[in-house]
Amino acid sequence: MILIQRIQLLVVLAVLPLAALAQREPGHPIGKVTVIGNVIGLELDSGVVAPERLFNLDHRTLRFTPRGSGYRIQNIPLRWDADFGPELNGSIATLKGFTFPFSGKRWDSFTVAIGAITFGTFQQAADRNRVGGPPVGNRTGAGGSTRNGFQMDRYASLQTVGETFINTIPGIAAFIKSGLNGKHYVKELSDRVVVTWTLSEGAGGIQAFTWVPTVNRIQATLYRNGIIELAYNDVSARDAVIGVFPLVTVGVEKKLATIPGSRDTAIAPNLDITRVELSSIDDFFVKATIRTRGAILPNGDPAISGATYRIAFDAHQPASTDLAKASVVWTIRGFADRRGGTTARPARYVVSGRGAQPDVTVEGNTISIRGVLPQALSGVTHVSVAADAASRTPPVVVDRVAPRSVALAGIRSPEIDFSSVDRQPGTFRVAFEGFHWAEIPRMQDVACSVISALGDKFDFIATYSDFRVDNPEGGTPSNGPRGGNVTGIGTNTNGLENYCSKGELQWMYVEPVSTSAVQIQEKSPDGRMKNYDYAMSQIGHELGHRWAADARAIVNGDTITLGPVHWATGVQLPAAFPYSRSYEADAMGGSTWKDNGNGTYTQLDRDYYSPAKGYSWLGLYLMGLAKPDEVPPFYILRNLKPTGQKDANGDPIYTGDRTDITIQDVISAMGPREPDFAHSQKKFNTAIVVMTMPGKQPSSELITAANNIREHWIEYWSKTTGGRSVMTVNPQ
Repeated sequence: MILIQRIQLLVVLAVLPLAALAQREPGHPIGKVTVIGNVIGLELDSGVVAPERLFNLDHRTLRFTPRGSGYRIQNIPLRWDADFGPELNGSIATLKGFTFPFSGKRWDSFTVAIGAITFGTFQQAADRNRVGGPPVGNRTGAGGSTRNGFQMDRYASLQTVGETFINTIPGIAAFIKSGLNGKHYVKELSDRVVVTWTLSEGAGGIQAFTWVPTVNRIQATLYRNGIIELAYNDVSARDAVIGVFPLVTVGVEKKLATIPGSRDTAIAPNLDITRVELSSIDDFFVKATIRTRGAILPNGDPAISGATYRIAFDAHQPASTDLAKASVVWTIRGFADRRGGTTARPARYVVSGRGAQPDVTVEGNTISIRGVLPQALSGVTHVSVAADAASRTPPVVVDRVAPRSVALAGIRSPEIDFSSVDRQPGTFRVAFEGFHWAEIPRMQDVACSVISALGDKFDFIATYSDFRVDNPEGGTPSNGPRGGNVTGIGTNTNGLENYCSKGELQWMYVEPVSTSAVQIQEKSPDGRMKNYDYAMSQIGHELGHRWAADARAIVNGDTITLGPVHWATGVQLPAAFPYSRSYEADAMGGSTWKDNGNGTYTQLDRDYYSPAKGYSWLGLYLMGLAKPDEVPPFYILRNLKPTGQKDANGDPIYTGDRTDITIQDVISAMGPREPDFAHSQKKFNTAIVVMTMPGKQPSSELITAANNIREHWIEYWSKTTGGRSVMTVNPQ
């Protein structure tokens, strides 16, 4: 799985509605910790995560009827055409008898994606002066895809990703979530065109939640008069984004309010707020501008690190002076990447908060953001608006602007509850709903909970739960502060204070793996996967990211990146101590190549994730478990091209440009590994954490799985490190 960068952004940035905000600053435990034999129980406190909001429209139809510049929306009994028409070959549907009006144009063709219909291209949308790019909820760093019609990153939160579709491309989200696959059909009639999807969620793989395909039947009917109907007939999936997303032109700005602050020369000029200005744009976007006594530090200036500006919108009356209790909070925070290595990025401001767009505008003494009203403010005509400024990490508030009531007349949230839409009169220019599982508990808070209760004695933390979280995949990415002060591996220790660690904690799961995920199971129904192999693939790979794969080498003056994140496919890195079979590639990526001696190479193994695998000699060196002279010469194949041929065993054959590499080439690029083999850590301790919702005790299924994974993890570590290292799982 990809070493996700999303959480790197969210380490100190995630700001959520209501009282959960207070828990989102670094260094706060978020639950009750108990020791249950050899595993650790963590019962979450009430309010620290947003609860699940699951799909509730099965056997219903949503009708969107054009009215002026928006749509009137109805939730009606199921209307379903059982004659799907022909399966669509490709993705472009061309209309022959009429054109369909949408987003200010009439269209004679459209793109049918997985669960969505889009019109035109992303570039056309960008030319319409749209606001911003994807906000944090859709900027995970895990690689984006448009196979769902809209740009959506691999780990995008379905709770927040719908906001990011606004003004990116004209489109209709019939049922969007990652991991769906299946067929789509298009049938044109005289007055309408019917698009039907028969889809399944991922099944049987390490990232799936089911061993067998699921049934999901969705239908979109586009009438020539502009009416849209979205129908749901036997839908198994419980999370998705649904709605209509015509482009909204950014134009007329109208002043809403000016909220005075004060001047205090004891405060840094860039943090001394003199006033907050609010305006609306086309009665759709809200713009918030903070004006300070001195110039705002620009993007790129490392001194912005920790500079934080918050604007709170509170529907409660009277408003609390504690911004953490507001209905919605938009946060701008300066972030300076101190990880080092090749993945460091320039200092920048990052935005978080429901509805906030990602763009930050700095002009002299002002800093501005804009966004849409999220569902928490839907239907609210007046809100109390407050602001503050903070410095340092964790943030320390240095200036406050007291709440003031502001009228939001005419502005409505595009985020809607479709199950109660009939009770929401009027029209919507954009309307959507995100159905999702429970919000992911922030991993820094999980670490703080465990360490505060039991002490700073865990190198790794792996979490499991009996509830699902807002991730379409059954596994988890990983991240951490890289405790232990290891150098010469491409990355350095940083951010320990955010995890409440004094130096011990190295790496951890980003989220808990649910008992509903297939990878927590002991075996598959068909018996092909057994002995917790999926779980070992997950834990061995993710915790291995503590050391890999950020290495590089210098060969004849050429710096060669061997990763990043995972070893490049062309790198020849067989496992030193295989776990499942004799010719494994490294658990962190790369391949096992066979040089055929004629300029071609056969790829014997590259599936780094499953079945579970061992680590290469290069990996063991970076882990401090091998001496430099134990790492044999290896090579990288660049400009890989498939020949289209396979060997007798069915393994693919490639051509590529070979460059031989030695461990000294790696040391030349990154310096020697410190501590070296003689002084490196050889004994590690993992916290296996079972997580439950407030007031819940862990199920027997969860406890059994966690204990079994614990035993297999100890055995896996011993085998894949050749007995050079010991892994314990000791909570005491």
